[in-house]
Amino acid sequence: MPVNYATPAPTALFPVAGVRLGVAEAGIRKQNRRDLTLLALDAGATVAGVFTENRFCAAPVQVCRRHLAQGSEIRALVINTGIANAGTGEPGLRAAEATCAAVAQALGVGDAQVLPFSTGVILEALPVERLVAGLPKAAADLAADHWHAAAHAIMTTDTVAKAASRRVDIGGKTITITGISKGAGMIKPNMATMLGYVATDAGVAQPLLAKLVREAADESFNCITVDGDTSTNDSFVLIATGQSGARFSDETDAGYDDLRAAVIAVARELAQAIVRDGEGATKFITVAVGGGRDREECRKVGYAVGHSPLVKTAFFASDPNLGRILAAIGYAGVDDLDVDGVRVWLGSDGEEVLVAEKGGRAAGYREEDGARIMQAAEITVRVDLGRGTAAASVYTCDFSYDYVKINADYRS
Repeated sequence: MPVNYATPAPTALFPVAGVRLGVAEAGIRKQNRRDLTLLALDAGATVAGVFTENRFCAAPVQVCRRHLAQGSEIRALVINTGIANAGTGEPGLRAAEATCAAVAQALGVGDAQVLPFSTGVILEALPVERLVAGLPKAAADLAADHWHAAAHAIMTTDTVAKAASRRVDIGGKTITITGISKGAGMIKPNMATMLGYVATDAGVAQPLLAKLVREAADESFNCITVDGDTSTNDSFVLIATGQSGARFSDETDAGYDDLRAAVIAVARELAQAIVRDGEGATKFITVAVGGGRDREECRKVGYAVGHSPLVKTAFFASDPNLGRILAAIGYAGVDDLDVDGVRVWLGSDGEEVLVAEKGGRAAGYREEDGARIMQAAEITVRVDLGRGTAAASVYTCDFSYDYVKINADYRS
């Protein structure tokens, strides 16, 4: 079960004018499950995305990058689960392109106006004929209020669907932001085996939207880790339809800071939901690192702690074997770190305990205090590097027996 997370009700996910969603059962890998999602965008929307940095990036990622680079007005997104269409070479590219052609024909748009996405098993061919056969049902299902259904249809090993929605008043206009994401394992930025889609009815000029999607990813999906594995298919897409009447072309425009904050808040909620639903997770852990010379070194330390299997298994067992945290800080790559200046706390439910300082165990620390805090479902590891004012947070989860079981059985 996810850690303190439940899928929002359908009525809590606000429709975004200019976006319609439809789902279908296409039998991509398994029968009797929704595994095909179609998003249709009205003319005039702007779209931007960021993608995995894995060199074995999936065929749909390659096609998405190409279509976005061409500058065509994007009119549709298509997402399948079950098969990732990654590690499939030239046949995989042809399958992704055939998918775009089929969607374009169904919606009356150009092939280059379609972005394809896949998630699931790597190194297996996408049964594109099944996908194409399912498209008429997905198209017939298109509706503005189908965010909830789409959140379920993009799941793989997720135990719950992930979605978030906000409405904000900016300049006398009500702006809606709604998004969905999927992911539970193979999670480590840049970006994670995750798919994320956020739409707003604000109008955002293409160059500004491209910057905003990178900033939102950096503050959300690029702050999470479940197992330290960077997938081949990670994609985060931001859509701005402009149908609210509010338009932004520059960061200095009145109200843009409010829009930016709301978009990042939705992305962060979706990203944290992925960690809360990490495969086999029983605890949600925030690694908050401060006192750094710059944000990048704080993130290095945060990721070192958050990726460590030894740290994560200790949290699962509520075992205050906290020397593992110090070891992770030490190998994070901050080469001139003065360990005598580092302090580490454990906290939960408003309680915080100093664990380490001056190069070793804090004088007042008692192991029973650490064990008590580690039994909580939500825990913060706070680190002060003692060398500056920069800070960054990374969100992770524990490793349980079920993580191994889920991944051992994934293809069965």
